[in-house]
Amino acid sequence: MRAMRIILGIGNPGREYVGTRHNCGFLVVDALAQRHGLTAWRKDWNADVCEWAVPPALGGGKALLLKPRCYVNLSGGVAQAALAFYKLPISDLLVVVDDLNLALGHLRLRPDGSAGGHNGLRDIEAKLGPLYPRLRMGIGRPRPGQDQVGFVLGGFAPDEQPDAQAMVAKAVDCVEAWLRDGLAVSCRFNGPLRPEPPAPKPVLTKPAVPPAVDGREPGPER
Repeated sequence: MRAMRIILGIGNPGREYVGTRHNCGFLVVDALAQRHGLTAWRKDWNADVCEWAVPPALGGGKALLLKPRCYVNLSGGVAQAALAFYKLPISDLLVVVDDLNLALGHLRLRPDGSAGGHNGLRDIEAKLGPLYPRLRMGIGRPRPGQDQVGFVLGGFAPDEQPDAQAMVAKAVDCVEAWLRDGLAVSCRFNGPLRPEPPAPKPVLTKPAVPPAVDGREPGPER
């Protein structure tokens, strides 16, 4: 049982960003807190912080929920300060983040990796290096001609809301599995919200039998 682990959701502070695609990390942290009845938030390290006594069924120990109060591109300082305070290795940090390159609802948990163009991950990497676990949440891509910044800072369309909510719930399940079972097992949550339908099996047809000649069945010549 580990003494402390940190779950950091990436997002922007302020009412105007609540529920936006770029704030998927905040949505997951809030949903995790709501699921377990956590309400004792405090401010520390320029973040909203909630310390959680993890129940034995989820691995026990403690977890720290973090929502930076700085903009996305300054997330690294919050992660660095929390890890330093608790003297934790970087492997005890899980970052939850939105991803433009994944379809809406798709989850991808990895032990490390590149920033993939995300300014929040880029700042964390600059402070701590790339070897930290991250849970990427697919938000889809903007339509052709649509402004990318406006897309990520905007909310989900009404017809996307059911999938967005289901993705957040699945991400909370994944975070709980990470706490309880570790990274390798919790990777089972990777993939689209709904499994892809199986490819149709090819229809096998028997080769055509040549017609009989003079009323006789075809056979070897004599």
